[in-house]
Amino acid sequence: MTALAVPARGDRRRAMVTPEGIALPIVLASRGARFGALALDLMLIGTLMIATTIALIYIASGLFDANLDKVDRSPALQFVLIVWIAAMFLFRNAYFLFFELGARGATPGKRVTGMRIAARDGGRLSAEMVIARNLLRDIELFLPLVFLLSSDDSGAAGLAATAWFLIFALFPLFNRDRLRAGDLIAGTWVVETPRRRLEAAMSLGASAQGTSAASGASYRFGAAELAVYGEHELQTLERVLRDDRAEAIAAVHEAICRKIGWNPGSGDERAFLEAFYTQLRARLESGLRMGRRKANKFAPGG
Repeated sequence: MTALAVPARGDRRRAMVTPEGIALPIVLASRGARFGALALDLMLIGTLMIATTIALIYIASGLFDANLDKVDRSPALQFVLIVWIAAMFLFRNAYFLFFELGARGATPGKRVTGMRIAARDGGRLSAEMVIARNLLRDIELFLPLVFLLSSDDSGAAGLAATAWFLIFALFPLFNRDRLRAGDLIAGTWVVETPRRRLEAAMSLGASAQGTSAASGASYRFGAAELAVYGEHELQTLERVLRDDRAEAIAAVHEAICRKIGWNPGSGDERAFLEAFYTQLRARLESGLRMGRRKANKFAPGG
């Protein structure tokens, strides 16, 4: 992703340039929304940690309540302790990876606040990006916090840990794209995203039914042609149709034709896209009713 022009200070609008060279408008998530999402996620992680700890304590206490006077309980207690350590590690380190590697690219906190992770180069959000940005979270947040909470030293070491934490915590305040250090390293940013699964239907013309009002050409797409795209591409196509910019319409038309094996032609691009949008939307919604979801073109099924 890249911006077409240097944005004014405080302006969160950017242009997402796809690998096909199509510039689509997006809005960066605000710093307050990002903080709120992190707070929600940390609260959920904390709740899961507490609930798991209570459950394992209950299990361990049951070992002493049972009539096992002649049985050595230490192996069982050691196993419970190992399970607790593994669970705490997974909650802290795997929580963000699990959700952000998913099709939505967002943790529960981000979904509630209407945000998702996106690649700044306009390509697919890769596992390497998600892993890199979340490994940096340990350096940015958890390590200095653990040091501060576990140390009684209020001298130079304590001041250094506090400065370390503040530098990374305040990092998004000092760059226009509101990037934390993990975003900078991973090549990602956090953008606003619609909360609805699929965008509301647009008011389209006769071409939405597959026939061009201008040329009379009929556009009908087969299952294999519609199966190449998913919800993400549907929402991208809707934004292109709503913006109604001739260069974007032509570029998306050519990209879709190339993808599904059609001859791009010229002069009837919008009618083609409206027909493709309507038929793709109907296919995806039918799949959802049957319990099949195709989040994007990389996802199987559809």
